[in-house]
Amino acid sequence: MVIEHPFNNRYAFALTDKEEHYRTDNRGKTWRTFKLPLPPALVPKPLSFHASAGMDGHILYQGTSCEKGGWGAVCHDETFYTKSHFGDIPQKLLSETSHCQFAHSNKAFKTDVPKELIFCVAFDTSTNTGSHSLSSSRLFSSTDFFEKEIKVEDLGIGKNAKGVIAFAIVSKYALVAMRDMSPGNTGEMVLYVSLDGMAWAKAQFPHASSAQLRENAYTVVESTSYSLAVDVVLHDRASIGTLFMSNSNGTFFVESLKDTNRNERGFVDYERIYGVDGIGLANVVSNAKDVEAHGTIKQLKTVITFDDGSNWQPIHSPNKDSNDRPFNCDSKSCSLHLHSITNPHNFGRIFSSPAPGFVMGVGSVSDSLSAYQDSDTFLSTNAGIDWTMVRPGAHKYEFGDSGSILVIVNDEEPTDKIQYSTDLGQNWKTYDIGVKLLARGLMTLPDSTSQKFLLLGSVARRDQKDGVGRVVVVFLDFANTRSRKCIESDFEKWFARNRGTECLMGHKQWYKRRKPDADCYVGEKFKDPVMHEEDCECTDADYECDYNFVRSGDECVPAGPEPIPAGVCVGDPNKETYLGSSGYRKIPGNTCRDGVKKDEKVEKKCSQAAPKEGDVIHQTFEFPNYIVQHAYFKDSTTFLVRTAEGAVWQSSNEGYTWKQLFPDKRFLAFYHHKFSNERAYLITETKFFYYTTDTGRTWYEQGAPTPPNTFGVEVLRFHPNTDTLIWTGNENCFSDGQNCHTEASYTRDNGRNWYFVEKYVRNCAFTKDKDLYADPTEIVCESYAEKTGSQVRMQLEPMQLVVGANYFSRKRKVFEQVVGFAKFSEFLVVASAEPGGRSLELQVSLDGYHFAAGQFPRGMHPETHAYTILESSTKSLFIHMTMSEDPFYGNILKSNSNGTYFGLSIENVNRNDAGFVDFEKMIGLDGIALINIVSNTAEAKISRKKKLRTRITHNDGSTWKPLTPPKVDSQGRPYECNTARCALHLHGYTERLDPRATFSSPSVVGLIMAVGNVGEELAPYQDSDTFLSRDGGFTWEEIHKDAHLWEFGDSGSILVIVNDEEPTDYLLFSTDQGLSWREYKFSKDKIRIRFVVTVTSDTSRRFILMGDYPKSSGSVAIHVDFTALTSKRCVLNREKPGEDDFELWSPSEEREERCLFGRRTLYHRRVRDANCVVGKQDKVEENIVETCPCAKVDFECEFNYVKNDADECVLLPGAIPLPNDEVEACKSGEDYWYERTPYRLIPYSSCDGDGETRLDRGVRHACPGFKAHGPFFWLFVLLIPFGVTALIGYSYYRRSGLARGTIRLPGDGLSSYRYESGILDTLASVPWYLVGIAGIAWEWIASRTEGVFYRSRRGYRDLRVDEDAQILRFEDED
Repeated sequence: MVIEHPFNNRYAFALTDKEEHYRTDNRGKTWRTFKLPLPPALVPKPLSFHASAGMDGHILYQGTSCEKGGWGAVCHDETFYTKSHFGDIPQKLLSETSHCQFAHSNKAFKTDVPKELIFCVAFDTSTNTGSHSLSSSRLFSSTDFFEKEIKVEDLGIGKNAKGVIAFAIVSKYALVAMRDMSPGNTGEMVLYVSLDGMAWAKAQFPHASSAQLRENAYTVVESTSYSLAVDVVLHDRASIGTLFMSNSNGTFFVESLKDTNRNERGFVDYERIYGVDGIGLANVVSNAKDVEAHGTIKQLKTVITFDDGSNWQPIHSPNKDSNDRPFNCDSKSCSLHLHSITNPHNFGRIFSSPAPGFVMGVGSVSDSLSAYQDSDTFLSTNAGIDWTMVRPGAHKYEFGDSGSILVIVNDEEPTDKIQYSTDLGQNWKTYDIGVKLLARGLMTLPDSTSQKFLLLGSVARRDQKDGVGRVVVVFLDFANTRSRKCIESDFEKWFARNRGTECLMGHKQWYKRRKPDADCYVGEKFKDPVMHEEDCECTDADYECDYNFVRSGDECVPAGPEPIPAGVCVGDPNKETYLGSSGYRKIPGNTCRDGVKKDEKVEKKCSQAAPKEGDVIHQTFEFPNYIVQHAYFKDSTTFLVRTAEGAVWQSSNEGYTWKQLFPDKRFLAFYHHKFSNERAYLITETKFFYYTTDTGRTWYEQGAPTPPNTFGVEVLRFHPNTDTLIWTGNENCFSDGQNCHTEASYTRDNGRNWYFVEKYVRNCAFTKDKDLYADPTEIVCESYAEKTGSQVRMQLEPMQLVVGANYFSRKRKVFEQVVGFAKFSEFLVVASAEPGGRSLELQVSLDGYHFAAGQFPRGMHPETHAYTILESSTKSLFIHMTMSEDPFYGNILKSNSNGTYFGLSIENVNRNDAGFVDFEKMIGLDGIALINIVSNTAEAKISRKKKLRTRITHNDGSTWKPLTPPKVDSQGRPYECNTARCALHLHGYTERLDPRATFSSPSVVGLIMAVGNVGEELAPYQDSDTFLSRDGGFTWEEIHKDAHLWEFGDSGSILVIVNDEEPTDYLLFSTDQGLSWREYKFSKDKIRIRFVVTVTSDTSRRFILMGDYPKSSGSVAIHVDFTALTSKRCVLNREKPGEDDFELWSPSEEREERCLFGRRTLYHRRVRDANCVVGKQDKVEENIVETCPCAKVDFECEFNYVKNDADECVLLPGAIPLPNDEVEACKSGEDYWYERTPYRLIPYSSCDGDGETRLDRGVRHACPGFKAHGPFFWLFVLLIPFGVTALIGYSYYRRSGLARGTIRLPGDGLSSYRYESGILDTLASVPWYLVGIAGIAWEWIASRTEGVFYRSRRGYRDLRVDEDAQILRFEDED
């Protein structure tokens, strides 16, 4: 590799894979050899330079020493130093190193730090295996080259400063990334920052982001001397991040931009505009939720900031293309999107250069970024404010002569032309270079001051004529295009201004730049442009939210109680005050003066401050009217409430503070977007609504096609493409109402434009759903055939089911008469009826186009019964068929995998008159459900009083059992009922005020809470007590007397219950899952609590109690915060289970059967009495320990069969078994098919079995056809790829440095040199060649050229610490 000296441009070094290397001290005119004791290490930067004047000869070199050779080599790294550019004999600095660096490797680092200070990440132990434990990796420092002084940096945390991953100097900041390996911690990644290399502070990320840094999780991107920029992986997929900006000392961070695009190597699509303060470009993943959930292809959008990341906005696109034609993009959401860091196509910075204000890029004017080959080339001459398209198609581009020359070359196909402009892109000239080539690189001097360029290209074989070979370098000199040098009158002031203001980051900023029409060359070689500044008065735009505050509309509100220094607020918190943050801070680096002062401290009550450890606090807020609707944004701390008079209130901090949205508006409802957690819609009674795309931080008004409907139909229906909506409103309903009806419209741009769908409809929705793979443009509607008159009078008229592709432009009538349709998981279910409505059919579709009629057991056909679709999450559809309407109860039936054949699961299941059923599945444990059955069906028909009993299934409805009661109550006394007929019975779904208050929680598998009693039947609610199960309902315990509302917090580490029988002034909480309870008083007066809520994931330690005072006319919300109970983090040790705060648990522990659904699965749950915080640390996914042989519990009765008292499947009287279907059984290439039996395998089971264990298989028959190959053929085909893969894996392991425990940074890759060569290398290269030869060619060229010409222009991708950008990808490589 060739490495240019970053602080002395006369020197460069060419490193080989041996001990002998080359050096130039005259910019490459001559090269001389020098020798080093070891070959270079396999790291991106084997050399580290000194930035101080007169000390540029000080260089550190990292080499690798290996004992033995070949397969058994044992290697470690050693670092050497020279004081004279390797003109002396290099001396050893330190052994067992990962990385060493001068403190003054950046000119911005603090000047009073000793010039000789060196930091090294090294291991404090030696090894004879070549690998180290991460716990032995520490940060060392010395000011005498480690001759006598060897200091272990404790980072202010003492002996726990171990597990160091990486070190870097970024601008004025020294950074250490380490894994927190101190006792009681989770081993998460932490970042320490120092301004002087002596005093270290831990970087703090805000509560609202819950930014827990994981391994391989964050990248320090282009930063400034006044703020660090860090991109953090908060998604499960490592290719989506969140950008944070720090305060001036680099310790406190605020969220700047969500869903940033990054690649697997840690590179982030973020680049600052060179030389212009505050302006940067980034790409965000607009469909991050779909990428996260389904791995769909990213849709990227480019945004720009003019205030260093405080605010972001789309790029203003040009109106016309380079041919003066409008862009083919009719959506108002269209903007300019550009390819960035993760998809580079040239050397150097992506967008800008030292030429002031000039920005170029390849992209598209569209809803989202188009593919590179479908993109065009764009130019901005005012730092990204305005853009023009300069050429169709993708081009490589460069800036020369301080921006007075712009050069582009086609980057899509071979060409023999280049285009250039000498008037700032207004006009372009073409130049024939004389050879047809495919451009591989276009470059000039790093400072863009030269008039000379180099074009690197490859020539096709047919064009290799007249001595032209495969690779060519074209020298371009534009010196003769202008005849004179510019004089002072040829220049003008260019202001780097934001749209609408001349002030940027608190000052006016301008450069001297050549006028566009001046026919002259600048000719100031190797001189950076001089920036001039004039300070401005401060305005609101110069401030951003302070640490621990989040934006809500135009305000910054606290994310929680404010941390205060020790010794403050030691008396009565209701009387004492302290000076706290106003919620605002001046944007780091902003130089504004006077004017608006929003960052001055304000006096606050001590009751608003963060409590001391062990305390619980609360805040109370009273609403003027009753709450009628409330909901959290999913995966957010923002909460919405609608009151009876139509007011909407928002809290961005889990109920800590509240703000009324649009007080002058009356709202009928609000909707959260089904497929986008960040979006919500506020529905007014007019033709306007409000929406947010950022969880309520900002709201926008939007027009609707009609006022919202008054027919009880959902106003909004959603589509996985988040901008696509259906609106169903009223039409002609304001006069006499004679023609009042509904009208459905759709939009593809979030309401900017609406298009008619259909009128006189009862329900319209998109067929496509998350798991329903239908035509994404298809709309399905329940529509009245007669489309005249008042729809109010049509309630009993028949409805048609009409399906329309291409947004209902190609519609077809599927069913003449329907009762309704619904979507459940992968099923579209339609209740169709024959004319006259006397015969009801259940129609099921998996694609929205093909429908199949459901087949039901004899006597249970839906033609004579009402039914309720219950749930589908285990590849089957559950329905409740009403068998009695006086009183209401019925049978639960379960389908096969395609939803067409239904079998009886259990009879006499309770439902209410609204159609809701006592049926609930456990969250996180598939196949477990609770129901209530009516035990006195004969008596109930006379008395109208149902006696209920609870049943549970652990095999997806195949068998149902009573709940095993606890032996003693919560006071240790045995129950009065102790016979075999006694069981635990629970109040179910039909009695629940809030259907979202589920038995179980998504954050802690197996934990269930419920209200019920031990007896022969379910007692009245007021006579019931509160129970808990920790093992999925196998065993139960009574945790408290009386009926309570409950909620789970912090993944089950805290439980909250509140009396649900009468008004109360206190709650009970437990941190050991019900073993003990503590009381907390939240009010002086008693309140009737109606709801207890927390964030949807149940991972917070903050709760909201909602209720009302007796005889009041409004509701009250009480925010209760348990955050300060303990600060100890739960430790999860994946390698050593049982030695941490978690335990492994399996649902099969309490079962007779060892397996569930054919597999034995282990889950992690917190040890019950561990006093620690789980937080949002990564949960270990369920661990399938083994696949089990098929057992009877893996089977259910086939269609028309039911279980008898002996638990055997028998044919229903008078029923006919399903016929054998040879074609269906052999359609996937099976070798055999089997005759049907009375059993079928539960669709969700993955059991392994054959012969007698497969109860669903009768007599075996061979499928048509024959096997083409014998066993030896398949053995060869299967084993050879695995063998090659193993060799490849080992080769990569050895050569990438992973075998030695090294630290990888982005940009790391297989080096251009290697220690070994032979058959292993050849084998390992074959798959890479087949998969990506173009990528290999690119890396080959890049690795051989970037160090010579472009190193000072590469921005953060070069890890350069003296200019714009640095990147750290910190990984845990134990």
